[in-house]
Amino acid sequence: MGKILTAFALGLTASVAMAGIARAQEPIEPVRPPASINLGMVELGKKLYFDPRLSKSGFISCNSCHNLSMGGTDNIPTSIGDKWQQGPINAPTVLNSSLSVAQFWDGRAADLKAQAGGPIANPGEMAFSHTLAIGVLESIPAYVREFKQVFKKDKIDIDQVTLAIAEFEKTLVTPNSRFDQWLLGRKDALTPTELAGYTLFKDSGCVACHNGEAVGGNSFQKMGVVEAYKANDPATGRAAVTGKDADRFNYKVPTLRNVELTYPYFHDGAARTLGEAVDTMGRIQLGKKFTADENAKIVAFLKTLTGDQPSFMLPILPASTDATPRPTPFGK
Repeated sequence: MGKILTAFALGLTASVAMAGIARAQEPIEPVRPPASINLGMVELGKKLYFDPRLSKSGFISCNSCHNLSMGGTDNIPTSIGDKWQQGPINAPTVLNSSLSVAQFWDGRAADLKAQAGGPIANPGEMAFSHTLAIGVLESIPAYVREFKQVFKKDKIDIDQVTLAIAEFEKTLVTPNSRFDQWLLGRKDALTPTELAGYTLFKDSGCVACHNGEAVGGNSFQKMGVVEAYKANDPATGRAAVTGKDADRFNYKVPTLRNVELTYPYFHDGAARTLGEAVDTMGRIQLGKKFTADENAKIVAFLKTLTGDQPSFMLPILPASTDATPRPTPFGK
């Protein structure tokens, strides 16, 4: 299995390298597979990603808000947390998140490992504590054995949990979109309308922020450069991390990979459709009013960024024991 993955990665990497020579001027690059992964850690992380026992209620898992059947998100404006609390911000997709400069809209987590521990202990999300989560895992002999097999340690800790989840999330890349096929030399992969949309996307200045492998995710930008963005949410953006007033309403530029699947859009989930999002971004970021025809062409291009979705056997989670806390979804 490992040799097959390595051969696939080397072959695709070589194709990407050749395409890079042919299309060196394009601001967007094809999605590549992860350079290296630990398969044992990935399998453990997959279980933890789907395991709701890491939450206080025993009902919420990572997949609840970052559903891998729904583009790695939950398709609602703001997520539902412990005791049906409404979250303050839209859940970004987990797909291709390893390609981002940092995690969360405000970038408060430097990488996937740092991000993975946040929701578990957030009272508005999974509402547990790291200590209690470890206690749950230690009460399940099959987990104890698997952690020891993967990490070669006798005791489970939160670093191992977050490392494993992050390693699994590294595999959630989506290569082979029609746009990537076009980048790699298949000239008939896009229709004339989609190509016209890509030209508009470039010529209008969208690529200043939405570029690279993830078509975004590699910078923080102010929401409302030309025209103020009016939102009814408490998020202040990057300023919450840096403490600098200049960073107010600066957010991580979202990836546009699989964007047709990750509605609604923006940090507050206010744009219900891609057409609305394109219209708003043109107006407040670029000072441009797209015609209906231009909007439709850009939307057509954006839909070509949908790649192969992660496909794997759902993990069978190890059974709880008598010592494992039982779910309390209603707080009783």
